[in-house]
Amino acid sequence: MNKEFLFDLLSTGSVSGNETELEKKIYDYMQDKADQVTVDELGNVTAVVNPTATFKVLLAGHADEIGLMVSAVGNDGTLMVTEIGGIYPTTYPGHKVRIYTKNGILYGAVANSRDISKNKELEASDLRIDIGAKDKEDALKYVELGDTVTFDTDVRELLNDCITGRAMDDRIGAYIVMEALAEARKRGATVGCYSVSTTGEETTGNGAYFSASRIKPNIAIAVDVTYTSDNCGISEALTGDVSVGKGPVLCNNPSIHKKLNVCLRDCAKKLNMAVQTEAASGRTGTDGDTMHRTGIGVPFALVSIPLRYMHNPDEVGSLKDIQDCIDLLAEFLVTCTADMDLKPF
Repeated sequence: MNKEFLFDLLSTGSVSGNETELEKKIYDYMQDKADQVTVDELGNVTAVVNPTATFKVLLAGHADEIGLMVSAVGNDGTLMVTEIGGIYPTTYPGHKVRIYTKNGILYGAVANSRDISKNKELEASDLRIDIGAKDKEDALKYVELGDTVTFDTDVRELLNDCITGRAMDDRIGAYIVMEALAEARKRGATVGCYSVSTTGEETTGNGAYFSASRIKPNIAIAVDVTYTSDNCGISEALTGDVSVGKGPVLCNNPSIHKKLNVCLRDCAKKLNMAVQTEAASGRTGTDGDTMHRTGIGVPFALVSIPLRYMHNPDEVGSLKDIQDCIDLLAEFLVTCTADMDLKPF
């Protein structure tokens, strides 16, 4: 595991619609690890092994994160914002933030007071960001409407191989699909292997649509994060018993292809790797839903990393789970063959 590169990705701002800096880092990193690396008009980066192979397997992890967007500037110079993706507005007051402008990062502080802290119905439109500007005219010298905002946070290592950081959802997925492809190349995968770090998953899903529509894969694997039932997680009655540090999570869902799940479980057994299971009754809420409906239809599965406190500035996951996911997907790519029978009977 290249922990330095992973932590670099987790430290890079990539609010949905503003993923360019992070995608460029992935593009550069993969140059000597794939047979071909491309970027499309939306900024999706695709790394390919065996580009002439007719049977294609697509792995997708999204590069974008949730955050805020500057929507207006008050006469006092404070910034007003709107949400980008599923944020918790109550996590912002009293915190430092980064505003991503055309001239670089500008720092700010989100206003807080006793009255604000008591507002349980707080919305993004109620937030005000203090950048130290004298007034509206002064602020507009430095920011533009549409500039994106993230928490000013760091990645930190915790006990027992755990890490915490902002928006591990789903930059760790983008990292995993690229490392899995590089490993599959070393191990002699024979099918066409395509790993994409997609844009826009948290808002539009357009990155996954562009990628899958153009690649036309035979099968696809979405790599994302999932809620846990441990340590202040959601009730296990909703999706199952899922914990950080106990391995990648496979999803049982009406749209998930059962044979792909069987193949993934067989790969885990071969690696003597523990995997977990979640159950979901509707859409998966991932790029898999989008890829599934492209072209003539794409069979897909979902592999997830257990993540505590999703969509908060202190998400917690496991380095071991991340490495296991890389190994599982690399084994899957090596196992895939052009004559795979995907029909249920």
